[in-house]
Amino acid sequence: MVVKVYGPSYASPKRVIALFIEKGIEFEVVDVDLFKAENRNPDYLKLQPFGVLPVIQDGDYTLYESRAIMRYYAEKYKSQGTELLGKTIEERGLIEQWLEVEAHNYQPPLHDLVVELLFGPKMGKTPDPKRIEKDEEKLVRVLDVYEERLSKTKYLAGGSFSLADLSHLPFTQYLVTSLEKEYLIRDREHVSAWWDDINQIQDLFRLMIYLSLIWIEEFDHLNKRQSEQLRS
Repeated sequence: MVVKVYGPSYASPKRVIALFIEKGIEFEVVDVDLFKAENRNPDYLKLQPFGVLPVIQDGDYTLYESRAIMRYYAEKYKSQGTELLGKTIEERGLIEQWLEVEAHNYQPPLHDLVVELLFGPKMGKTPDPKRIEKDEEKLVRVLDVYEERLSKTKYLAGGSFSLADLSHLPFTQYLVTSLEKEYLIRDREHVSAWWDDINQIQDLFRLMIYLSLIWIEEFDHLNKRQSEQLRS
């Protein structure tokens, strides 16, 4: 059964999409346009009463909150694709620890930077320099902790890629591209190496989108040919 992912293919929904790619789970994206406030439509609020993205529908099962969705599918398909939850209870504990660090220490200042510098201006808001400076200082402190950790282990929770690493993908991608703050990663040797490693999944994501577009183009071309044959 194809899982429906409600939301755009970026920001927090991309966290879920990255997991599905790692696990080889079939899905489709049901676009919800934040800039048109489609997340406030009554039909969407029936799925997610807070109007937050993403939401998944898997048959009759509905779930929201990206990290909850990730945990659910990583457990449900534990033996399929990449193992993301660890092999021992101790490994699982560290994965959960770093997932919490990402959610409560890493994500908040980075999310604020994305809103201030990227999304805010699209909605006519002027960036606040003081807030930007404060958020960047917070993020620097977190990345310094990461640098220390990653000087001892290849990945955040140990020697294997896990859900803790994967959860960093969507917003770190903003940091190194749209926000033009890649230096925050590159100034830290071990964080930089870690990012290059886990970012490989982004290349897979781009390939998937590219192949999907080719398929759509071929499908449209085939339909046009069939229509022409029917008219002839």
